[in-house]
Parts: sequence; structure tokens; C-alpha cells
Amino acid sequence: MTLVKFPYGESYLEHDFDEHLIGILESHINEYVPTDSEYELVKKALLNPIGSLRLSKLAVGKKSVVIICSDHTRPVPSKIIIPLMLKEIREGNPDADISLLIATGFHRPTSKEELIKKFGEEIVEKEKIIIHRSLEDEMTNLGKLPSGGDLLVNKLVVEADLLCSEGFIEPHFFAGYSGGRKSVLPGIASKRTILANHCSKFIDSNNARAGILDGNPIHKDMLYAAKTAGLQFICNVVINVKKEVVYAVAGDVDLAHRSGVAFLEKQCAVKKKEADIVITTNGGYPLDQNIYQSVKGMSSGEAAVKKGGVIIMCASAIDGHGGQSFYDTFNNEKTLEELYQEFMDKDAAHTVDDQWEAQILTRILKKATVIYISKLDDEMIKNFRMIPAKDLDEAILKAKEIIGQDASILAIPDGISVIIKE
Repeated sequence: MTLVKFPYGESYLEHDFDEHLIGILESHINEYVPTDSEYELVKKALLNPIGSLRLSKLAVGKKSVVIICSDHTRPVPSKIIIPLMLKEIREGNPDADISLLIATGFHRPTSKEELIKKFGEEIVEKEKIIIHRSLEDEMTNLGKLPSGGDLLVNKLVVEADLLCSEGFIEPHFFAGYSGGRKSVLPGIASKRTILANHCSKFIDSNNARAGILDGNPIHKDMLYAAKTAGLQFICNVVINVKKEVVYAVAGDVDLAHRSGVAFLEKQCAVKKKEADIVITTNGGYPLDQNIYQSVKGMSSGEAAVKKGGVIIMCASAIDGHGGQSFYDTFNNEKTLEELYQEFMDKDAAHTVDDQWEAQILTRILKKATVIYISKLDDEMIKNFRMIPAKDLDEAILKAKEIIGQDASILAIPDGISVIIKE
């Protein structure tokens, strides 16, 4: 028997598997032992930028400097990164007018309490912090994206003499990887630009998957947006499950990002296996708080499950569905095929809120049955065209009723930390 633990909320679900378990797909990032402390890793990255002068050199003679910072939805260790970036800038230009622009995309505004938790009280009290709002009158039009969508970004970044950003790199289920260029699009772009970038045609692309940058149309738009907006310098980190920095890169928005991606791929890439039943998660709290976010973990299951198989998703979803428009999309009598065709019939200019998440879930459901383990009422799960279960024993029993008692099983304990490769 093989005992496997699956992160679930702030705890775990456990199960002893027999010989039908054909494998466990896991990232090795949590086993990686960094060469230095978190502080030293970031400091050394800033002192040795890739494809760029040091930030202190870039800051010389620059009057206004903007640092794009992640918002409350991202576990970026800003308490480590931002003080070091501020120090670098002021070393080159003590009189620089520095603004921290919070990249909310079109999430809700970050609260003061969340800013303090993110940066610490000293930075919140002493530095100029501006919350991005994706309102058209606060944007500057920079023309067209390669895809044809309008490129509108926060006017502060266009007016800055030096634009830089912080961030972190992890596998992303349709952008390939997070970090780097994503600080601009979607971070400080207009809602119209974000919706165009997340259009159904791009989401449908086989290259819009975790671990893929080359040929990924979503990445292509994002990188173009970052360069056109003038993002000159980034500092990005890789973190482990404890949200600790284990690797850091700094420098050019493309070259430094790709260096971080190369490191991460070595830790996260796993050879593809296929099974009748795939059990996956969203890595536990805080990333499994709703159904919306858990689509990310399901996408790893999608990559490994056989056509017509079963994905068992373990995500507590204590906050519910995660988006009313996302929920409403499924709460009707349309077939999955009809839903997917509706997405594909919408051009980029008519993309609606949360369409991409609904489209990906529909795509997954067309390939496999999803049994969803959560703390939610059964009715909500059923409205999403999934089968509810309260624990792994119940879920596995239901899966075998669908597939058969001899079904092969594959475990992915953290679905958002792995990149499944052929």
C-alpha cells in the first residue's frame, strides 16, 4: 500500500492506494535547497542582472520611477524584494520620485491592511502607493496588441522615466508561466485589454498551457505589452510551498524571466502518464478557496487523464464558487458542447468577465467526468456539471463505479506546481 497526502484547505486528505496506483506526479521545488538566505538570493540577483544594467545605474538621472507590485492575490514576498529595489534605486538617484503601483488587473482594490501585511508598516507609511484601477479614463492607449486588441495601460507607467516590477514565477495554466511581463498585462492594463488577451481563440490554443511560452498567443501579447509600456527591469523570485524564496532573477523583462523559467522547469516538469482516474488538488489554502481558482489544479488532471476518464478534484472551496458570472455560465440547460461553441463564437472584442475560466472548465468536462471534494453544498457542485463528494473514499468509490474496479489511478498532490510534459 502507498499512502499519499493531498493538500486540502489548511490540512490534508490521505489515502492508502493499492497496486492500481500507477504513479505520483510531483514537483521537486519543495526539495530544492537554496544556496543562500531569501534576502541574499534577491540581493545577489539585483547585483547581477541578466541582460540589463543594475537598477542603480538605470535610475541615474530619472526623475519619476514606478515599481509595479503584485496585489493581495499573489504570494509575492514583497517585504524582501521591495526594500532592496528601493535601496538600489536610491543608491543611483537619492532624489527619485518613486511610486509603488499595485497591479490589481481588475481585481478588487487591495486594502490598507493587506498592504501592511504585504509590505510592512514602514513602507506603507513612508512610500507613495497607488492602487491600479482598470478605468478607461486612467489609461493611455499604446496602440494595438499583436492579436489586434487595444493596448491600454495605466497612464502612470507611460509617464514614468523608469518602469520596473517585482513578481514571482510559477506554472500558469494558460499563460505558460506567471511573472515577468504579466506585471503589465494583466497587472496594470485596462479591463478591455485584459478581456481581449483572454479571448476564446487564445484559450483554445494547444500552446496556451502550463509550461509553454513559445507559440503561446497569450504570452506573445503579454510580452509585447510589457515592452511597449517600457518595462525596463524586473525582479522575480521562485518560492516553495512555505512561500519562501528559493531562487531569484533580475534584469531584462524577457531574458531574466526566461532564466527563472528555465530553473523552475527543471524542478516542476514531470513526464506524462495517463490514467483512468487522476486525483489532483489546488495545493491547499489559500489557493483552493473557491471553484474558480481550482480550475487551475483541474487542468493538470486534464493533461494526465484518459479521454472519458475521471478527475477527482480536492479543493475545500470554503468561499464558494468564486465568481457570479462564472457560476451563471453553467447554471442552465445547455450542453457542454453548446457552451463551448458559445465561447468560440465570441470574438476578442466581446470577451466577458470570467469567460476563460468557464471555457477551460467546460473543455475539461468534455474530456472527463469531474468528482469534486469540497465543503460546499452538493447542489452547487452539480450545477457546475460535476459530481460532489465529501472525502476521498467516497470519490474513489464513485470513480470506480464509472470506470470499473480495475481502473488505473494517478496522484498529483499539488496540481498547480507541476508541468506535465510528453
